[in-house]
Amino acid sequence: MTSPAGAGTTTAHFPFTAVVGQDDLRLALLLNAVSSRVGGVLVRGEKGTAKSTAVRALSALVPEVPVVPGCRFSCDPAAPDPHCPDGPHEAGAGLARAARMVELPVGASEDRLVGALDIERALSEGVKSFEPGLLADAHRGILYVDEVNLLHDHLVDLLLDAAAMGSSYVEREGVSVRHASRFLLVGTMNPEEGELRPQLLDRFGLTVEVTASRETDQRVEVVKRRIAYEDDPAGFAARFAEEEDALRARIGAARALLPRVRLGDAALRQIAATCAAFEVDGMRADIVMARTATALAAWEGREDVLAQDVRQAALLALPHRRRRNPFDAPGLDEDKLDEALERSAGQDQEPGQDPEDPDGPDGPDGGGGGGGGGVPPRGQGPDAGSGESRDAGSGESPGEESGAPASPEPSGDAEGKGPAGAADQPAARASEPFRTKTLSVPGLGEGAAGRRSRARTEHGRTTGARRPRGGTLGKLHLAATVRAAAPHQRARGRSGAGLIVRRDDLRQATREGREGNLVLFVVDASGSMAARQRMGAVKGAVLSLLLDAYQRRDKVGLVTFRGREATLALPPTSSVDAAAARLESLPTGGRTPLAAGLLKAHEVLRVERLRDPSRRALLVVVTDGRATGAGVARSASAGGAPDPVALSARAARLHAAEGVASVVVDCESGPVRLGLAGTLARELGGTAVTLDELRADSIAGLVREVQGPRGPRRAA
Repeated sequence: MTSPAGAGTTTAHFPFTAVVGQDDLRLALLLNAVSSRVGGVLVRGEKGTAKSTAVRALSALVPEVPVVPGCRFSCDPAAPDPHCPDGPHEAGAGLARAARMVELPVGASEDRLVGALDIERALSEGVKSFEPGLLADAHRGILYVDEVNLLHDHLVDLLLDAAAMGSSYVEREGVSVRHASRFLLVGTMNPEEGELRPQLLDRFGLTVEVTASRETDQRVEVVKRRIAYEDDPAGFAARFAEEEDALRARIGAARALLPRVRLGDAALRQIAATCAAFEVDGMRADIVMARTATALAAWEGREDVLAQDVRQAALLALPHRRRRNPFDAPGLDEDKLDEALERSAGQDQEPGQDPEDPDGPDGPDGGGGGGGGGVPPRGQGPDAGSGESRDAGSGESPGEESGAPASPEPSGDAEGKGPAGAADQPAARASEPFRTKTLSVPGLGEGAAGRRSRARTEHGRTTGARRPRGGTLGKLHLAATVRAAAPHQRARGRSGAGLIVRRDDLRQATREGREGNLVLFVVDASGSMAARQRMGAVKGAVLSLLLDAYQRRDKVGLVTFRGREATLALPPTSSVDAAAARLESLPTGGRTPLAAGLLKAHEVLRVERLRDPSRRALLVVVTDGRATGAGVARSASAGGAPDPVALSARAARLHAAEGVASVVVDCESGPVRLGLAGTLARELGGTAVTLDELRADSIAGLVREVQGPRGPRRAA
């Protein structure tokens, strides 16, 4: 495996040709190695599926690059960058070295990514002293981001802007540096830990979904090879040396052939018709498909793009561009794809294509390549398994029609009298989500960057200045630094034009922006909710709040209560689509153990405060306020069943005592309202809103901030 980026030492790689299965992943990586203009690849999949192993193994196959001796920015000696900070360089011969593979850590700072200017030297000496960042190190190589979905949004924006423009700009207090930065961008992510925004997904050229094989023989082979590699890395690599050399030579040949590949009008029409048929936004998909199809033809040793290349390019370039909201799983209907290709293929045949076989000699799957990463058979497409959780959570029993309403009255006792499971109802379908009003935590926090509540952040409007903490300087506050240094110039012996600045004079700007919060939903799934056919509207409201949480970069958790207990249906996570899937399959029925739900939420928040003390919480209780079941142990002193209403009030006051910001979504309906949700909100020290008031277009009043019992407070 590789050592940390830039270390200059390596041990034996796990060979790329030794990766078992994962044909789509290997093909996407190889196409980017053939043509960097494809735009990189995003690898999505569950943990333990060789994502990182395959990416790191690719670096050994990329051909060497010639560089200008002594240039920190890896300039090409044949065409040096005229803006290179180490330049100007004269064109000529250079030194050949291996293409670098640079890894971007999830916790990297902006200065580590783009580079940093020595502000102290700039102020005192007027010298632009620039320390290159990872974008400079990755120039003409590979930039690998593991868990790219966990990167801060502003870092992802910088990364993708550099990848799109081929250059990086660093601006610091009027001093700017530009340098070339062209690289093969590879990101890996586990969707269970949260999704990328659709705008960022679109910036990756290709995407592949990887899953572990369910075939016993293949799994056995994976284990054998991994153990053999760990026992003797060098010996294992030697076993695959010949295949690696052949694959490396094939990449070089494809690169040489690429400029001669012809993309005919017929192929372009197929690309345009396919993108139009799938209603993808913008034109980036068309361009990426064209470049991918061209790289596929070069990879197969052909000078003409065929229909099979266009089909394979669509399967790699379109799935992640079809998502319309974060709850949609990426995927592509291959039958619809074939129909679109057939409709657009009628007039002109591609050169070398059999008129009787519009899909080419290898059939619609394009499985022309043999070993070594040729166009693979479609064992598992990008949408393989993508609908599983949605189907499992649809809440429809066999024979139940999609739009069928829930039965008007639950069997048994709707209020929970009798066995806990007697009143269970089928999972209701959520109503259409809507745009919700803004709910935010009061005060000024210091949590992870997001878009919900006010916080001190690295990015935002400048509100003041302070000394750097821990000896590291973030955003310099120039005016405050000059004011701090000015009174000491005579004592420091200043005689020239330069300002004598010492480290103690440096001031860092304090900025105010927005943070992401932990939004913990506590949802009433009891019989009283189902009896009045409210659960569909309730699920629609929670789904709307989940969509809002996704857009504001929050973590979410889900606690449900029904029958005799409360359940943590989803531990706090950044994956709001996982929360949506759990909500969709949520059944209803039984008693209403409101106290148990609040106590479970209290325990979840306690644990999360230990894990992430800077992330503030917003408690959202979705209920009609009824409490007909205690759901907790019997009172030893009374010797009988505890009063569920009193227990609920006591549980609510636990949250109030700890200053948890909370809102109660009142689900009570009908002409006669008991106002129990409002009473619960007062015990929590929070705010109560009805389902109608939750809508952003409601005229019933605007919910701007959820008030905590102690007023605005700062994060711990």
